[in-house]
Amino acid sequence: MTSHPDTKIDCSKVYVKKSTFSNEETGDFDGAFAAVAFKEGELVEKGLMRRLPEGFDGNTCPYIFTWSEKRPCTTWGMGSGCAPFYNTCKEGTANTRMVRHFDEDTFEIYAARDIEKDEELLHTYISLKWRKCFSDLNEIVHSDEITEEKKA
Repeated sequence: MTSHPDTKIDCSKVYVKKSTFSNEETGDFDGAFAAVAFKEGELVEKGLMRRLPEGFDGNTCPYIFTWSEKRPCTTWGMGSGCAPFYNTCKEGTANTRMVRHFDEDTFEIYAARDIEKDEELLHTYISLKWRKCFSDLNEIVHSDEITEEKKA
């Protein structure tokens, strides 16, 4: 089925299942996957962001999005579609990139490189290095850098 041309949300080319990063140590969690192959630069998904009430502390909740360029961040959002299930990776290694339109409360996710059908979709969380709720995840993602720092 093709999406309606006027839709504000389209995640028809993405599906969610158990992440390939799930294991005994991390436990089970979900990830977003490509339902079709994508060429670099192709739109993977688009959607809406709903701002959370003022005073909400996103530093404690990993399931919401940083929705501002201002630091410290005080604006948080809840994303539509499959976007909340994209897992993160080290900067420069993601197979997708998210374009955020803060003023319109919309986003688009594009293929950062060619992506194979059924490949897990990853993007680098813009708040990975500073949000309290991501501190353990940040250590895992950047473990090679931490090991190098300890050697120096």
